[in-house]
Amino acid sequence: MTASTSEEIIVQTEGAVGIAILNRPQVLNALSRSLMESLEVALKGFEKDDGIRAVVIAGSERAFAAGADIGELQNAKDPKATLESYLSIWDRVGRFPKPTIAAVSGFALGGGFELALACDMIVASEAALFGEPEIDIGVMPGAGGTQRLTKIVGKNLAMEVAIAGRRLSAREALAFGIANRVVPVESFLDEAKKLAAKIAEKPPIAARKAKEAVRKAVDADVETGLRFERDRFYELFKTEDQKEGMHAFLEKRKPQFTGK
Repeated sequence: MTASTSEEIIVQTEGAVGIAILNRPQVLNALSRSLMESLEVALKGFEKDDGIRAVVIAGSERAFAAGADIGELQNAKDPKATLESYLSIWDRVGRFPKPTIAAVSGFALGGGFELALACDMIVASEAALFGEPEIDIGVMPGAGGTQRLTKIVGKNLAMEVAIAGRRLSAREALAFGIANRVVPVESFLDEAKKLAAKIAEKPPIAARKAKEAVRKAVDADVETGLRFERDRFYELFKTEDQKEGMHAFLEKRKPQFTGK
């Protein structure tokens, strides 16, 4: 095994498997711009390395990622101009050419859930918890959540997750087709590595083409949906509820929404 560590990403290789571990434990792996940019750099390295045939993106036992970094988002006066390059990293994860597996334990919320959904497969620990709580801070998913989740689980459940803030346990995620398997907490990363190693044993060109075909079947016209979602995400930054929701979150108090 080889490994390198930046401040926010631990990058490892085990045989033909590349591993990127999110590493902001003090904030439950909140997905700051710098963390996502570091993840993108790691993925570019894996893409260029012909010896890497599958990739695992993981968090800790406590949190895959508890969401975006709200402190960075709250004062976005022109969200389209300031956030587009940041949010587009999720899209690039979704378009990554080699098979990707999210190893999820603990919280996978908001942008964390969206990052897991952008991967091709999810191995979840029994402690995994999935959700899109953006509604509670006055916005909505902006990194693919409404589009990718709906294509997996259908309209009704996606509505409940996005609008009512329903959270899904690991077993529910398995039942609804979000997770590929659920395993004990202590083995979630090892199980993800095993699946990646199994994929890495397959012909890499065939694996890529198969991935492309499955993605095409699932994501037909997804670009239109993503743009539709993104524009409305930006529009919500014009509301008082967005400002109230994010301020309340950072001040650790209950928000008082006015519908304005």
